Amino acid sequence: MAHPQVVIGVDSSTQSTKALAVDADTGRVLGEGRAPHRVDSRHGQESDPAQWWDALTAAVTATGWADRAQALAIGGQQHGLVTLDAAGAPVRPALLWNDVRSAPQAADLVGKFGAHWWATEIGSVPGASFTAAKWAWLRATEPGNADRTAAVRLPHDYLTERLTGTATTDRGDASGTGWWTPDGYHAAVLDRIGLDPALLPAVTPVGTPAGHALPGGPLRPGTPIATGTGDNMAAALGLGLTTGTPVLSLGTSGTVYTVARHRPADPTGTVAGFADALDGWLPLSCTLNCTLAVDRIATLLGRDRQDVEPGGSAVLLPYLDGERTPALPHASGLLHGLRHDTTPGQLLQAAYDGAAYSLLAALDDVLAVDGPEAVDPEQPILLIGGGAQGRAWQDTVRRLSGRPVQLPAARELVALGAAAQAAALLTGERADAVARRWGTADGPVLPALARDDAALERIGTTISQTAVLQGDGPR
Repeated sequence: MAHPQVVIGVDSSTQSTKALAVDADTGRVLGEGRAPHRVDSRHGQESDPAQWWDALTAAVTATGWADRAQALAIGGQQHGLVTLDAAGAPVRPALLWNDVRSAPQAADLVGKFGAHWWATEIGSVPGASFTAAKWAWLRATEPGNADRTAAVRLPHDYLTERLTGTATTDRGDASGTGWWTPDGYHAAVLDRIGLDPALLPAVTPVGTPAGHALPGGPLRPGTPIATGTGDNMAAALGLGLTTGTPVLSLGTSGTVYTVARHRPADPTGTVAGFADALDGWLPLSCTLNCTLAVDRIATLLGRDRQDVEPGGSAVLLPYLDGERTPALPHASGLLHGLRHDTTPGQLLQAAYDGAAYSLLAALDDVLAVDGPEAVDPEQPILLIGGGAQGRAWQDTVRRLSGRPVQLPAARELVALGAAAQAAALLTGERADAVARRWGTADGPVLPALARDDAALERIGTTISQTAVLQGDGPR
């Protein structure tokens, strides 16, 4: 019997690295590996990039196919700022996507150029998560470290460069920096934040290898390495996502996105105008507080995460780490509308509702990038991420959206998307076509529930009042 063509896809996320060895012909997972990351939350949200390399090596080796894989690609957490010195060593711990210390720098960038300028020129209005704001924060608060920096990388770029020795990035992940455009890096943005473009990697064309594995890593020397991409772009590839199909991802962060034909340009900042990893666009809206925030509320209430109850008038906004959507970077959790007869189970359900509300409110804006005619309210939402298998999350999304929900059977979609990218190097296909051939989005469909307009109105009113009180609110 012929041996399968085996590729490895890597998901280097905030908390851990996952690696899948996949049969490039069938999509069957042949081996898996995982290794944890440490996040330092004492001052912001930081990680030592060197541990990502150690975790990647361990996870890839644990698949059992490292010495036989024929290609590899990496999907990595978006936005993170990795600064390297002249020897290629980290200058300081990487600033992660959910580090909000750069909120003042993001506000300065928006104030300097204007939200409409950002939407038109860059496709996104930057928030604290964007890499441009993080570099501006570093330049303002740690000028010595900024001066020592000889290379600026995104997390997946750093790992790809460790594997290949090549400084490279891709259009998808680069579109989350705040300085990338389809025509190249934007000189006015780089000048404003004091970043020399010589410190940035080249954008490798779609379908072109980033390089080949060097000796000393987990792979056979010479193994082709695809460009890789950001985690959301990789998940879209992993689903084989087609234009206009809605996705809601429930993880540490919550995201809604789709693939679009047109470049987004939302001056409110709700919809980020990311590029996908191919030749289209990935309009996306993201929240900072999702499954971990709701689980924290469950722990405070002393209840299992599924132990929710219907009814009640309470609104619970679990903004435990500030919030990105809506733009309330300095917010904290808020409980409103508590009554004598409010039960713990109703409070927990209110936390679910508060976490899901902003994502679902942004969904129509995400889908309307290609025009209002592209919005099909009957189309199921693809529900993915760690929370997707939870009954309480499934019911909350159906009740607040009024849409059916589809549950893809495939797991670890970021790693699968990276594996599809690697397989495309071998087959010459588009990476999304590889994933569709693998059937990764197949899964049961849960029917729609009647939309709970009363809950939506309560939450929306509370968020509006909170924004006014805090002086934050949409840009």
